[in-house]
Amino acid sequence: MNSSGLPPKKAKRLLNFSKKVGRGINRFDMIQDGDELLLGISGGKDSLCLSLALALRLFRVPITYTLKAVFIEWREHPITSQQKEALLSFFKELHIPLEIIRAQMVPPSFKGVFNCYLCSRNKKRILFDAAAKLGIHKIALGHHLDDFIETTLMNICFRGEFSTMMPVQTFFKGTLKIVRPLCEVTEKEIERIARTVTLPVISINCPKKDSNQRIIMKEIIKKLSRINKRVRENIYNVPWRINEKYLPSRLNHRFK
Repeated sequence: MNSSGLPPKKAKRLLNFSKKVGRGINRFDMIQDGDELLLGISGGKDSLCLSLALALRLFRVPITYTLKAVFIEWREHPITSQQKEALLSFFKELHIPLEIIRAQMVPPSFKGVFNCYLCSRNKKRILFDAAAKLGIHKIALGHHLDDFIETTLMNICFRGEFSTMMPVQTFFKGTLKIVRPLCEVTEKEIERIARTVTLPVISINCPKKDSNQRIIMKEIIKKLSRINKRVRENIYNVPWRINEKYLPSRLNHRFK
């Protein structure tokens, strides 16, 4: 897929989006020449925009990398044949091989308990297994800037700790990495791209979609943004702007 068939205004919007994704990739040194990446596809706008951006980026960067994708189809929420066909067609147009893996959203190991944390762990386990089978050591996920901000606030408010989502996260002593190339792109920008380009978005009836902690954080961030337009940017940058002078001495000692 390329932007040549789009009106100039929309083509420019898509190019600017691709460049912004590239800035996040370059800032955190996410992708190197010769890399092979496995894209974790949820079917939502975020992971589809990620796939589009990484595919388009290959036309304008001096390096090359290979993309493969995995879509997890939950047995409890199967997609229709039309949705499956649209998804396969989209990735075929991007020249990205797509594998559809069927799995249980609530496996027996959950013992009847279900929450966002367990679901996230389950998805990671499936993606890690898929990457191992393919011999891939880097997984790309579609988390955007707002996800980072919400995670920071959730950890402070609900876990009582200062931690955040990482743009690059290593596992298994560095043998596997998760990268998040949309880290510096806002959700609004992704929504704009989803309107610009026809995406085969699939919505899953998640049992927690109306009651998870991110919904609470989104409302808080909206209210704060009315007071200061730079709130999102400020919270996102906090982990890289640690003021040691105003931390407890024990932490100051640790940072030295």
